[in-house]
Amino acid sequence: MKKRTISKMFLYRHRFGIGYLLLSLFFVAMLAFMPMVAPNGLSEAEMESAVTSTNLNHGTILSGNIIDLPYHVLQKFSIMVFGLTTYGIKLPSIIIGGFLGFLLILLLNRWFKNNVAIMASVLAILSSSFLYVAGSGTPLIMIVFWPTLLFWLGSKIQGVNKPKPFYCFVFAIFLLLSIFTPYMIYLALFIVFYAFFHPHLRFTIMHLPKIPLILVVLIVLGGGTLVTMNVLSNEAVIRQMLFMDNFTWNNYFLNIKEAFLPFFKWSGMVESTFLAPLIGLASLALAITGLISTYKGFFASRNSIATYLIIFTVLISGFEPTYAILLTLPLAILIAHGFKYILNKWYGLFPENPYARVFGILPIAVFLGVMIISDISHFVFGYRYNPAVANNFSNDLILVKKNVSENSALVVVDEKAYEFYKILENKTILGWEKKITVLNSVPEIPKGNIVTLGRLEENLDEGEVSVLAGYKLDRIITNSKSQNSDRLYLYTPKTGEDLAN
Repeated sequence: MKKRTISKMFLYRHRFGIGYLLLSLFFVAMLAFMPMVAPNGLSEAEMESAVTSTNLNHGTILSGNIIDLPYHVLQKFSIMVFGLTTYGIKLPSIIIGGFLGFLLILLLNRWFKNNVAIMASVLAILSSSFLYVAGSGTPLIMIVFWPTLLFWLGSKIQGVNKPKPFYCFVFAIFLLLSIFTPYMIYLALFIVFYAFFHPHLRFTIMHLPKIPLILVVLIVLGGGTLVTMNVLSNEAVIRQMLFMDNFTWNNYFLNIKEAFLPFFKWSGMVESTFLAPLIGLASLALAITGLISTYKGFFASRNSIATYLIIFTVLISGFEPTYAILLTLPLAILIAHGFKYILNKWYGLFPENPYARVFGILPIAVFLGVMIISDISHFVFGYRYNPAVANNFSNDLILVKKNVSENSALVVVDEKAYEFYKILENKTILGWEKKITVLNSVPEIPKGNIVTLGRLEENLDEGEVSVLAGYKLDRIITNSKSQNSDRLYLYTPKTGEDLAN
């Protein structure tokens, strides 16, 4: 009887393909059910993003308001199709998050062997930090998407004997599109300077076909000039693309502290939309191991890029603390280096023993499984039950759509929230058939039922009459949170009998 070897078995020969397939299926399932998993509701930033997307039109674009334009166009279309719902607001990030996950897998697979790439990919795309940006209905995900896409395209150009001009053109176009995202102009400049000063990349650029190279430069310069001319007509847009609103250099280092506190605060009690810690202790240990292991080949482009990207992340987080989420990309690269170092050391101990190689994978698989389960549990339950984070998300939209009746008036005093709920009056929003009026103050003459978002605090002087004097409280709608749970107050006009009493 012929002896079968492990290397000829179907599962062994296709182990990496099966592994990538299972990872992809699980990742897609997580993204599909993201709005139902966590976080519980919408943040203030998501509501502002929905308002910006809904108000987007030809006039706003021509006036120079092009901040995060690719994202807001996609979100506007999503809200028009799926309505003002949690899913409609988050869908653009879910779609981009799917592309981002696959790009990250392709990038790691490009730079590392399959066994290292698949383990690092699992930890990267199933981490709480990655799942958060993929499920947040804000353009925040673009700060991770653009560098990952550009580095993958760059890897298709650098390291091959004859780079295809197609990848050069695509790289130039996406580099141009990336500057619509705030602070990405710094990344574009960083990539240009890094490419010219790094010896390996400079060698690749110098040996590119001259005509495609010239066309790429013209695309970038021409597109950048048009964008700059458009933006110069709006000073506020320039400031938002270069700095955060109300930025002062006195707060620069305070912003950096605020940015990285959720990453390394192990108690988890950090007032932020980010759940602390965003990076687990085991993942951080692997990243540090990977960073140390790259010191010998530091000047190789894939080794040094992670270190430089960490420095870049620290610098721009001083302008906008939430942009520290970009740290997830260099950490994924360093985690891959960490796995590569550990596997090489283990295989180096038993170079001729195949059983040691097989059994060495078992503790790594258990270790990986524990990390994944704990990280997903931390993400799902932390965003729902950690009061420091959960209070930054609101499910008021669901309560409003469920409890505001036909021809009623919704009173929203907060200016930002008022702009958001005003979208419900838009007749182009699908999935919303009720005809309601959204007001920012209580009508002086009661004409119908009103619903106030939150309790209206009134400090009346002696002799003043409350604006709610003509109404009687019918019901109070609450949510499941322990603090500020009274969300909607339903009032009906007083009748003659009520006024007599």
